[in-house]
Amino acid sequence: MSTLTVTAKGQVTLRKDLLEHLGVHPGDKISIEKLPGGRVEVKAAPPAGKISDTFGFLKGKTNSRALSIEEMNDVIADGWAGKR
Repeated sequence: MSTLTVTAKGQVTLRKDLLEHLGVHPGDKISIEKLPGGRVEVKAAPPAGKISDTFGFLKGKTNSRALSIEEMNDVIADGWAGKR
């Protein structure tokens, strides 16, 4: 169990090992849900993206060759995650 200190502004800082456990990196989002009994649940927020983020993602990268299903799935996942 970890103990965190609350600042005068009401903020807490999560230690690096906790962030690694959540799988989050700088710039990622974290979601917090209030639970009964004064408890909270902290999770890595799912990446937010739009389907249009995948449009044009491969332009100039395929050398006119067909992609495998796995390659297409990787491109789609990156587009949804906003990794253009």
